[in-house]
Amino acid sequence: MPAIIVIELLSMLVDALDVILVDAIARALGVPGEFGPTYAQIDKWLDIYYLSFEAVVVARRWPEALLRRTALALFGWRLLGVLLFEATAVRPLLVVFPNLFENVYLYVLIVRRVAPRLLPRTPAQLLLVLILLYIPKAIQEWVLHFEELHPWQWLRSLLFGVPTG
Repeated sequence: MPAIIVIELLSMLVDALDVILVDAIARALGVPGEFGPTYAQIDKWLDIYYLSFEAVVVARRWPEALLRRTALALFGWRLLGVLLFEATAVRPLLVVFPNLFENVYLYVLIVRRVAPRLLPRTPAQLLLVLILLYIPKAIQEWVLHFEELHPWQWLRSLLFGVPTG
């Protein structure tokens, strides 16, 4: 597997598990678990930081204008959402401005190597891919930022035996 895909998958894994890691460290230090009021803002800026490296890769290396423009527009859309979230602290904004860029980025990297015929070449093909990638992302954003459910509490309980609540 190419290094760039491994790095992307590790970045996604660390991003997904950061809440568990921060909570575990807090408990080990004897301080209250969970997160302060600024955790979501800090997390979103860290996401933008590593996503910006991916955006540079897209801008410099993706030869397909349709995919390049779409991916960069999705990055810009998420950046706008993070800026609005930072200014207002309204979490549902992150549902309206989902991080679909990362999913598209990873899809293109993998499909190029595994099944190049699945790389979208027309706007209609791209729309289909975007819809299929958007469905799980929308559910994730809804759960985390609109319903404000905390699936990491369930994972913490499952993985580390720490009771929820």
